Amino acid sequence: MTDPSTLAADVEKLSSAKVLVVGDLMLDRFIYGRADRISPEAPIPVLRMDHAESMLGGAGNVVRNLSALGASSAFLTIVGDDDAGRDVTHLVAEAERTEPFLLVERGRQTTIKTRYFASGQQLLRADQETTTPADQTTRRKIIDLARDLLGEYNVLVLSDYGKGVLDDGLSRDLIDLALAMGRPVIVDPKGDDYERYRGATLVTPNKKELGIATRLPVDGDNNAIAASRDLAAKCGIQNVLVTRSQEGMTLVEGSGQEFHLPAEAREVFDVSGAGDTVVATLSAAISAGVSHLDSARLANTAAGIVVGKVGTAAVFAEELMAALHHQDIAAAEAKVLVRAALLERVSRWRRQGLKVGFTNGCFDLLHPGHVILLRKARAACDRLVLGLNSDASVQRLKGPERPVQTEAARSTVLSSLAAVDVVTIFGEDTPLELIRAIRPDVLVKGADYAVSEVVGADIVQAAGGEVMLVDIEEGHSTTAIIDRSRS
Repeated sequence: MTDPSTLAADVEKLSSAKVLVVGDLMLDRFIYGRADRISPEAPIPVLRMDHAESMLGGAGNVVRNLSALGASSAFLTIVGDDDAGRDVTHLVAEAERTEPFLLVERGRQTTIKTRYFASGQQLLRADQETTTPADQTTRRKIIDLARDLLGEYNVLVLSDYGKGVLDDGLSRDLIDLALAMGRPVIVDPKGDDYERYRGATLVTPNKKELGIATRLPVDGDNNAIAASRDLAAKCGIQNVLVTRSQEGMTLVEGSGQEFHLPAEAREVFDVSGAGDTVVATLSAAISAGVSHLDSARLANTAAGIVVGKVGTAAVFAEELMAALHHQDIAAAEAKVLVRAALLERVSRWRRQGLKVGFTNGCFDLLHPGHVILLRKARAACDRLVLGLNSDASVQRLKGPERPVQTEAARSTVLSSLAAVDVVTIFGEDTPLELIRAIRPDVLVKGADYAVSEVVGADIVQAAGGEVMLVDIEEGHSTTAIIDRSRS
C-alpha cells in the first residue's frame, strides 16, 4: 500500500499533466433565496430570490477540477447559439490553464440545469437540453481538432452525459484515434451500451451504471469484481474503476489484479459532480506518470473531499494535499486557503444557508486583544474568514522591521484558533478586493474605527450585510509588546 506522503508527492506532479477533455458541456445555475410562505395558487413554497450563481457542469466540471488541481487541459465540446452558450463560453475562458475549443451549432439548446435553494435545502431542479447527435460537419471538426490536440495533450477524457456530443459512433472514432497515437483514454460512461467505449484504457462507471450495463448483481466486493470483469471482456475495455458510494471504489485491472479502496468521506453533503472529480484526478495523475492504482487512490481521496461540499464542486490541489496529510477530509480542513479555494468554500457555506463573517489584520504577535476580537466576530456569524496581510503588505504598512513573524507562522497560529474557520493571505494594502469577492454578511473591525472608515463597509452594506464594531481591549497592542521587549 502506497503511504500518504508518497501520494502527496504525486499531487505535486499534477501541474505537469496535459489532458484533452471531450464531452457534454452544461451550465449549472444555482438560485438562492428564502421560502417563508406557501403559495396561495398551489401547495408549494414561494421562493423569494436573493442571489444566483452559475458554473460549469458536465464535462465542464471535469475541466474545472483539472484547473483546480493545477493541470493543463484542452476542452473540446459543442454549445448552442444561445445565451447559455455564451455564458458557458465566458466561464470556460475564466478557467486557468484551459485551452477552449467550443464549437457552436445553430439550433442546439445548450444544456442548462437550474437548481433552486432555500436555507440550504434544494427545492427543485429544472433542465433545458438538446440530446440529438452532432451534425456531420461538427463531428468532422471534432475529429480533426482532437487529432491536432493529441499531439500535445497526452491523455484523452471522454465525459459522456448523454447529451449528444459523443453519440453516433464519435466515441469509438475518438478512442481509435487516441490509441493509434499512443494516448490512454479514460471514459466517464453513460447508458447501457459500452460497445461504444471499446478499446478504452479505463472506464469509471458508478455501481448503478455497472449494474445497468452488465445486468449483473453489483452489491459486495465479489459481485463488483465479477461484473467489472464481464464488462471488460465483452466490451474490450482494459481497466474498470467502479465508484461505489459508501463502499468506496474497486479497481479491476487488465493484468488480473483487483483492489478495493475504502470510502474516505466522513460526512456527505452532496454527491453531484463527484464522478467529474474522480475522472479529473485520475486523468491528471495518469498524465503525470502515476500508476493506475495510485491514481485511483488520489481520485478516491478527492472524491471524499468533494462529497463534503454542496453543489457542483471542484477539489483544489491544496485540499488534496491536506487530506493526504491526515487532516479532516469531510471538511477539507486546510484552513489556510488561496483565494480561489476560499471563494469555493464560501460558496459552499452559502448553499448550506450559513452566515459568513470577515475580519482582517496583520496579527503579528497574537495577544488577548486579538483573541477577544476574533471570538466576538465568530459569535456574530456561522463561519469566520480572516484576511491576513502578507509579509510585504505588513512591511509597507508598519515599516521594514515588521512583521516579527512570517505570514506562514502567523497563518499557522491563527488557523489553530477555534474562532477562525479560514485564513487567507492578501498582498494588497487593504482587503477591498477580497471583501468584494467574498461579499461577507458581517464585516467586523475594532471600535477604534468609525463605520465610514472601515474598508469595504459600503460594499457590505449595499448588499444588505452588517458592519460590526467590536470594543478593543485596552492595554493590548503588538507595537506596545515589541516596545516593551526592546526596553
